[in-house]
Amino acid sequence: MPTQQERPRPRRVRSARPARRVITTLFASAALVFTGLVAGAGVGTAAGAAAGAAAPRAAAATCGTTDIAQGRPATASSLESASFPAANAVDGNLGTRWSSQFSDPQWLEVDLGSVQPVCQVTLDWETAYGKAFQIQTSPDGSAWTTIFSTTTGTGGTQTLSVSGTGRYIRMYGTARGTQWGYSLWEFQVYTTTSSGGGGCTGGSNTPDFGPNVYIFDPSQGNSSIQTTLNNVFNTQKVNQFGTQRYALLFKPGTYSVEANIGYYTSIQGLGQNPDDVTINGDVTVDAFDGTGNATQNFWRSAENMAINPSAGNDRWAVAQAGPFRRMDVHGGLELYPASYGYASGGYIADTKVSGQVSSVSQQQWYSRDSNFGSWSGGVWNMVFSGVNGAPAQTFPNPPETTLATTPVSRDVPYLYVDSSGGYHVFLPSLRTGSSGPSWANGPTPGTSVPMSQFFVATPSDTAAQINAALAQGCNLFFTPGVYNIDQTLNVTNPDTVVLGVGMPTLIPVGGVDTMHVADVDGVRIDGLLFDAGTTNSNALLTIGPAGSSASHASNPASVQDTFFRIGGDIAGKATNSLIVNSSNTLIDDIWAWRADHGNGGTVGWTVNTAQHGVVVNGNNVLATGLFVEHYQNYEVQWFGNGGETIFFQNEMPYDPPNQAAWMNGPVNGFASYEVGPGVTSHQAYGMGSYCYFNVNNSVVADHAFESPTGSGIHFHDLLTVSLGGVGVIEHVVNSTGGATPSNTTPVDITSYP
Repeated sequence: MPTQQERPRPRRVRSARPARRVITTLFASAALVFTGLVAGAGVGTAAGAAAGAAAPRAAAATCGTTDIAQGRPATASSLESASFPAANAVDGNLGTRWSSQFSDPQWLEVDLGSVQPVCQVTLDWETAYGKAFQIQTSPDGSAWTTIFSTTTGTGGTQTLSVSGTGRYIRMYGTARGTQWGYSLWEFQVYTTTSSGGGGCTGGSNTPDFGPNVYIFDPSQGNSSIQTTLNNVFNTQKVNQFGTQRYALLFKPGTYSVEANIGYYTSIQGLGQNPDDVTINGDVTVDAFDGTGNATQNFWRSAENMAINPSAGNDRWAVAQAGPFRRMDVHGGLELYPASYGYASGGYIADTKVSGQVSSVSQQQWYSRDSNFGSWSGGVWNMVFSGVNGAPAQTFPNPPETTLATTPVSRDVPYLYVDSSGGYHVFLPSLRTGSSGPSWANGPTPGTSVPMSQFFVATPSDTAAQINAALAQGCNLFFTPGVYNIDQTLNVTNPDTVVLGVGMPTLIPVGGVDTMHVADVDGVRIDGLLFDAGTTNSNALLTIGPAGSSASHASNPASVQDTFFRIGGDIAGKATNSLIVNSSNTLIDDIWAWRADHGNGGTVGWTVNTAQHGVVVNGNNVLATGLFVEHYQNYEVQWFGNGGETIFFQNEMPYDPPNQAAWMNGPVNGFASYEVGPGVTSHQAYGMGSYCYFNVNNSVVADHAFESPTGSGIHFHDLLTVSLGGVGVIEHVVNSTGGATPSNTTPVDITSYP
């Protein structure tokens, strides 16, 4: 029998052909058509926004006639011999071919050099063809999206109409049509061209934000506005795992209203500065569920307005990262429920509070770049960076960790309206060694982007439509709602803004990763909830492909006020929630949560499975406000050098069924925060980890923090707590620190090593 290198093969007689060939056979997926991408049906009933302007759309598009794969770098899974390299399939020579070994699967991959919108692929098979194969695209060469699939390939010349974007494209064969391998004379790729020019075109500065965005102005009257606020709150008051989402947006002016903020609700001013919108009244989060506790006051936000509290103090008793940003409180701020019940952590940034900020029963809190009249309170872990009026450094008694400045910060992008009624998104500038609000001495420095440069997404838009807008160069603005994402959203252009209001929730379908960001400067992600789908995803959000090495120190990517959820609403699964490969990324106020409670059938050790909340591979990554809870392996893994975390809130998984189910080799359990063994420089401040093993309270965790001990490693102000004495953490970091006592008191370490 001939060997692979010796196999006889009749060569087909071939005639010359034009660059674009008319095909004879084919299965085709939907053609890539950049149609108008229209946002939601209309602004909410209380809104005074523009009526139904279209979202950005691409110029009229056709499929081009230039083979962009020709001459590009090509690789393959295998070669029949050195005589048949991958490059032969993209050399434009009809007399040379690539050929693989005689097994399945096999692939041929081409690097197009940059992300391209692909509309057609032509496969010119030699006798050895693919019976079952896929055409796949990728932004980074590692995560692939299938844009065409068949199990009835015909051989010969196959021209495939496809729809997808990617820098890399490949033929992935899973079943051969002959006893030989896969062999291609030519692998040709064609892209969409616009007849009306490139860029994000066709958008409006007065877009339709959809039915769940309420835009108020003073002319509507306080009574009418109050009715709408009450209706939204009554819907969302205890709607912890519902699908309704709302944004309450106030145009510049003064309002006398009371706004109670429930689940999945954002309230914010539409001025360029906080004092452009004044609420004479209260913006309140309290223990609304009747328990007296605020430990489940998740997924809500307040931003960019001034408050004159009705009784001198506003109340923002949230849990797990609920942000209070760019706020000007003319009075005091109470972070605890009126009942003095438990509350479990939150976040303040870029804010002024003229009076006292009182934490009382809040277990932990992080405040950044703000001005406070004063601060009172501390239970376990209160952390401040760049806060004028913060208490002195006194950890652990009282447990206050205070840094004079924040090393690097950049406030969130935010929506505002100009004097002519046009909408823009403001992009605050990067700050280093910062303290106090960015607007303390005048308007926040930065730049504006008109809404015409945004694709305004609604839940009816498909992932393919959103990807097409991204490929054009559009920014993304997600309106409130739940989005089913059936192909990975690929953010490939530098300085892209991905902004949500009203907690828009992205759920992957079929196990795809929800979003990938290229290793480029300046991408900003803010205000989204990444919710795991019922088929396991490898990662919900990835910043930079594996191996990213570029420096972004002057213009980093940022992930801010962003939430990750595994289970609770549905039986979600994801191996990782957030992977950060790009250096210098800013992680600023995120909560990654593997659910410990929720709808029936959505929570359990083998139900809502998730290994890691955050994995950092990039260098010089900074996390300010890192909330990560209940993952089943190392909850945070940090492998990049030069990393820093300021404030960490963590709970270990509640539900290991027994010790054997939760072992790290011979070690009981997994650390909540691991600094990788190869790391030589890392800083951490104000780090708390708690256990509550309520399924089996005999479960033990050996330690909460794990790290090498080189001279560049510094931990400051660490603690562990056993909540109610339900389970034990035996050490704080490595083998240092005692076991948690049973009376819910912390074990503290001020410095390590």
